[in-house]
Amino acid sequence: VVGAGLSGISSAAHSVAHGFDVVIFETNDKVGGIWANVNSTSGLQLNSLLYRFHPAVVWSRGFPFRDEILKEISRIWKEYGLESKTRFNTPVTVVQRVDPSSLETDPDTDPWKNGHARWTINDGREGVFDAIIVTVGTCGAPKWVNFKGLPDGFVESKRAKTSHTREAGITNDREKSSDSDEDSHSEKRTEIHGTDAEGEAFTGPILHSSELDSPEASQVQGKTVVIIGSGASGVEAAETALQRGAKQCVMIARDDKWIISRNMFIDVLIAMQPFGREMPLSFIWESFLQKWHYRGVEDLVPAHRGLFEGTPVVNDNFLSHVRSGACLYIRGDTRRLTSNGVLVNTRTRTSHPEDKGEEKVIPADVVVLATGFERPSTDFLPRDLFPEGYSQPDLYLQNFSTEDWSILLTNSSYINAIGTVGHFHIGIYTRILLVLLLDAGARPAPKDMKLWVDLVRYLKRGAKGGALTFFTYMELTIWLVLFHIVRPDRLPWLPFVLFGWGVLPKSAK
Repeated sequence: VVGAGLSGISSAAHSVAHGFDVVIFETNDKVGGIWANVNSTSGLQLNSLLYRFHPAVVWSRGFPFRDEILKEISRIWKEYGLESKTRFNTPVTVVQRVDPSSLETDPDTDPWKNGHARWTINDGREGVFDAIIVTVGTCGAPKWVNFKGLPDGFVESKRAKTSHTREAGITNDREKSSDSDEDSHSEKRTEIHGTDAEGEAFTGPILHSSELDSPEASQVQGKTVVIIGSGASGVEAAETALQRGAKQCVMIARDDKWIISRNMFIDVLIAMQPFGREMPLSFIWESFLQKWHYRGVEDLVPAHRGLFEGTPVVNDNFLSHVRSGACLYIRGDTRRLTSNGVLVNTRTRTSHPEDKGEEKVIPADVVVLATGFERPSTDFLPRDLFPEGYSQPDLYLQNFSTEDWSILLTNSSYINAIGTVGHFHIGIYTRILLVLLLDAGARPAPKDMKLWVDLVRYLKRGAKGGALTFFTYMELTIWLVLFHIVRPDRLPWLPFVLFGWGVLPKSAK
């Protein structure tokens, strides 16, 4: 297992529970993945009932914060005896196929003949592996954008400081936000004025949205905080800054993101859309959200993006802050930082990024770069596992290499989705892999896996961005059920794959 984040620990625990030996490789010196590298105020966006990344997880509240999430990850890690199986400070740099002639036995290593390759990690000292689960996720080190007007050497120094967080073990999950009480913030609001001045480098504090726990973050109290970025990181940064006493937040949004409520009933219904793309009746949900969730701030509703065309932000408080004036929302393109603010090409709702607008300087005491996180690399895997047309996210069941099913990339290949990355699918994918290891008759050949990808492409032809760049949780569930239905010989494994019934470790037999 590559990565000791949430998905990695869950995958390893499921494997151990069914009698498989596991080794976890982790770049950092602790478990937790992305959750070990975010602010303490970060919490789940979705209700924790939809975030049971392992059946043994026990939550104390509906929307737990970072520390409780890390505590549960660590508890599962210890409860399943994974401490001795984890190799900390061990980045995975190369995965290689084992020469069949070097193996003591003579297994079939040809995926075209119901076999599969055997693998070594790095220098091979840990031995030969039957399969590899890659759980590096989609969020790695903080992404630093080198805007004009940043102090000389600022980005270089930040990248050098955070380079150690570019880990193989980071598990994606941008399903997190910060709860904060709505604040009326009666102080005088920011005034915006036009200018075309180039200005000097910004002289105030500059933070990444992941640094709002740092000592520098204390400087936001009583100040105007300008946030560059409107995704989940930006929304969380606005809430955190206001919670810590900022006079006002100003969000600069290059494009608009859908923001949906943290109502579990509504979230589940939206995620139950089975087609995984914008459909003719999608306007019903969009109209409902506009009238219910966006009431009073309808101008923030995306004009050119459908609800089922990208990952929405799940949040209850942000729109309330915009309604109250505590947070000012400006749609536009960041041109540069000036000595006392940010120069922005402001635009109207119906515009597109980089359309002509009106340039204005947004005064700022503190600038927060909500520019997201770098996507962790999977270049340590052999390139021929991902031939042209069948690289991430165009994989079998969206997670298996089409060239060899013994390479599984759980929560590491998707681009956009509506659902949850921390739920029962982690165990299901792991058990599908275990079934394929146990039953040669259930294994798909490369041509079958490519056919599955081609079929999804055909059924979702015309989908914005590509067939597998966006999916819903219901669509994912359908894939996993059809895995058994289209191959009746796999049906006896259905109780095991869905619920973990029927395969026990030798010690329990």
